[in-house]
Amino acid sequence: MRNSGINITRHACLYETAPAYVTDQPRFIYSAVRAVTKLGPHELLWYEVWCPRPIDLDILFYGKYKVRSDILTIPHERIWERPFVMAPLMDLLGSAIDSDTVTSWNSFSGHSRGLSGLWEDLGSESLIGEFGKEGMYRVMPVANGLLDWSWRTSVMGILNVTPDSFSDGGHFQSVESAVSQVRLMISEGADMIDIGALSTRPMASRISAEEELGRLIPVLEAVVSMPEVEGKLISVDTFYSEVASEAVSKGAHFINDVSAGKLDSNMFKVMADLNVPYVAMHMRGDPSTMQNSENLKYDNVCEEISSELYSRVREAEMSGIPGWRIMIDPGVGFSKKTEHNLDILMGLPDIREEIASRSLAISHAPMLIGPSRKRFLGEICSRSDAAERDPATIASVTAGVLGGANIVRVHNVKDNLDAVKVCDAILRQKSSHMKSRRLICLSTAYLLLMLIAGLPEYLDFCSNNSVSVVLCHVTPTPRSYVEHNNAVKAGTKKHQVQCSIE
Repeated sequence: MRNSGINITRHACLYETAPAYVTDQPRFIYSAVRAVTKLGPHELLWYEVWCPRPIDLDILFYGKYKVRSDILTIPHERIWERPFVMAPLMDLLGSAIDSDTVTSWNSFSGHSRGLSGLWEDLGSESLIGEFGKEGMYRVMPVANGLLDWSWRTSVMGILNVTPDSFSDGGHFQSVESAVSQVRLMISEGADMIDIGALSTRPMASRISAEEELGRLIPVLEAVVSMPEVEGKLISVDTFYSEVASEAVSKGAHFINDVSAGKLDSNMFKVMADLNVPYVAMHMRGDPSTMQNSENLKYDNVCEEISSELYSRVREAEMSGIPGWRIMIDPGVGFSKKTEHNLDILMGLPDIREEIASRSLAISHAPMLIGPSRKRFLGEICSRSDAAERDPATIASVTAGVLGGANIVRVHNVKDNLDAVKVCDAILRQKSSHMKSRRLICLSTAYLLLMLIAGLPEYLDFCSNNSVSVVLCHVTPTPRSYVEHNNAVKAGTKKHQVQCSIE
């Protein structure tokens, strides 16, 4: 798009849905982007008119303008009736977007409460996830597949190939011992393996990218060639862009950066080119300074983490990393005191809510937490030996998963997986009960309406045992692209354009 004069500034999440209208075809992927361009609306249509049919681009909004012609109507006529369009559109809202544009979008909706009101009337978040009425799932492209984090928590096993990591430094430096540990973690149920060749413990000395690669690459090559890792995801824990690039070329599926790009100014550009998922973690300073007093001052730790992490993710997005490829990590144990870590584990919903006030899309990103065997657990439980902190880790993982964490990074896969399974079962049961309550409320509301209105349909309603909530579907008209020889010439003023990728 950039080559066509369209600069994307914001991304929604990706949504996987059942195909609309014609059902005997693969599932669809939808998203939306916000962009800046000098092209007129008809020129935008012309630039993308001959795009491959697997990708269908619709212009939802064009700044504050309404456009009507034989081949183009803006705002798009069917926005309001399509949950698969409204979901990504809502992701683009938040206080970080200029209010004038959002005000015009809301006025176009014709709803007294604007786009938010329309989305709520459609069902909002009740449409998404395992129990969603529309069968929509937020997904992330990774390893030639799609990661769906809506229905269960993923367990990431830690493999440190360092001599000085706080828990298992020196244990898995040889290729043979590393492969054996990976085989064990996979047999215990790990979904992901995170390989780190540079210690990020407090006061750790920084090594060069070359030294890190010397430790990492032999192990990574051996791990990705293991038959057992088929269907598993491999991440590399690094803050060097050079290491990230080489790791992906050797088979790593995504990058886990404890600095969110702060320790290598080239990281975001490299990640944008690599086109793989990226974990952005909150940390102040670097591993050698993160526990200094100036980095431990918080008035409200959840609010400040949200603000600081959002600014890093926003910079990543503006550097070309699509928002739908970013995971977030509040950084348990990094530039935090014990009380801060506890506030984080209790406040994961608050962190999401605070980020949502700025960007709904980023607030929906998969959240990773890594409390495993960390010092604050030892302080609470009086366990100086990190290997003795597994029970405390399980407690912190449980709190995190129940608070909304989607990925847990742990040393002990087996025991933490059991805790995760129980947490997921609790959350599924809760979701099931909430869905039942919604149906009961809908049925009760309909019954009351029939009683008040005295409509004949009341008798039919009483004779039924259940109520079906039906969304209207519009039969699509045949699409034919007409050559538009008199395209509107580009003006000098930049306009905002909203595109939905279908």
